[in-house]
Order: sequence, then C-alpha cells, then structure tokens
Amino acid sequence: MQLTWHGHSTWHVRIKDTTFLIDPFFTNPKTSLKPTDIDPPDYVLLTHGHADHIGDVGSFTDSTIVATPELTRYISDDYGIDSTIAMNIGGTIQVGSGYVTMQRADHTNGYSNTYSAGGDMPSGYLLSDSPPRDAAMGNGESFYHAGDTGLSVDMRDVIGHYLKPDAAALPIGDHYTMGPFQAAIAANWLGVKFAFPMHYDTFPPIQQDPSVFAEEVLSIGGDAQAVILEADIPFDLTKNLQSLQ
Repeated sequence: MQLTWHGHSTWHVRIKDTTFLIDPFFTNPKTSLKPTDIDPPDYVLLTHGHADHIGDVGSFTDSTIVATPELTRYISDDYGIDSTIAMNIGGTIQVGSGYVTMQRADHTNGYSNTYSAGGDMPSGYLLSDSPPRDAAMGNGESFYHAGDTGLSVDMRDVIGHYLKPDAAALPIGDHYTMGPFQAAIAANWLGVKFAFPMHYDTFPPIQQDPSVFAEEVLSIGGDAQAVILEADIPFDLTKNLQSLQ
C-alpha cells in the first residue's frame, strides 16, 4: 500500500492496481500540485461536505465518488458526477483491489462551499487490502483516515480493538478538530505503527508545529511512530511495515 499526503486532509492511496483520493482540496499551502496534475483516481472518498474537503471534487468527474447517501446525492446534483457509491457508518465495500470501511467522526457537516446547508454525520475511512477482519488478524495492511474529528472512544474500543489499523492520519490543527495532544492519545488508542499528522497550517486558526505532535506521541508511549510527511512524497506502507519485522 502506498500513501501520499497532499496537504490538509487530502490523501492519495494506492492498493495494488486501485487508486483512491480522499477529500480533494489542493488549495492548501503544503502541496505544489493542482488537481490536473493528479491522474484521475478510481475512487474519490469524501468524509463530509465542508468546502475544504470537497473543494476540488469537480476536477474528478471520471472517478467514482464514495460517501454517505446524502453527500453522494449532493455531489451528483451539483457537480454532475453520476458514478457514485453511497454507504454509511459501519459499512464495508469491496472496490477494486481494496476494501473501504466507513467509520464515524465527531464533527459538524454541510453540503455547500458556503457552509450553509446542513448535512448528515461526517465520517472517517479504513482502507485495507483484504477484508477488515483478515487485515486485523495480520493478513493484510490497513490505513485509517480519521476525517475531521475530536478524540473518540471509538478509536480505542472499536477501531483500535477490532480493526487494528497499521497506520493512521490524524487531524492536529485544533480549533475545529482535536489538537496535537488529543491526536497523540488517538494514536496510542488505535495501536498503529505509524501516525501521520494532517489538517494543519491551512488557515490561521489551525496553525500548528507538527513536531509538537511527534513529541506528544513519544511522551504518551505505545508503539506509534509519528511520521511528519512532506506533501506529495509517497510513503510506502508495505516496505515500512516490513522494516519493523
């Protein structure tokens, strides 16, 4: 599995021959890319409808959109994207070479770039190269994108305990989501090998030094290694997991 952070909450994930793009928003200070620089992914996963998570979805009209039923309907109506897969919290779908499991996120939601329309529950995603149960048993790899969220006991009691992701992308910006300290607790609860900070430095209220997150992860203890990624540089999860064996 290959992971590439494109700044903010935007991630490109490759599982064998299937590609995913999560929360396309390239108007952020970390990436040097434009949406047109990205090969159209097979699937675009949306955690919720805020502008900083769907801002560039219109550039990927040839991809299949995965989101909640309400959000896929909004995307279809407003962006003219007809290829959608509607799913909901707790559900798993097999798409290409990967499996996508939708998890809850504690946040607000809206369906427009002006934040004016109310929405359904936001989400996070677990992506794996085998069924979630198999990946949790060590027969596969998995990556958890937490979406916009605060600290939740689901990270400890459900995702960490039963799904056992290998790596996680966690928001650290504070103000709108959890900050570095709570994100470090989340990394510990999840039991991941690698924890990546995201959703920071995009706007003044979420300016953060990611090294603070790394220090908090070390202070709390556990198996997690904080990895501060440079935007647009791939991280080979498979090779890095093998290096730990």
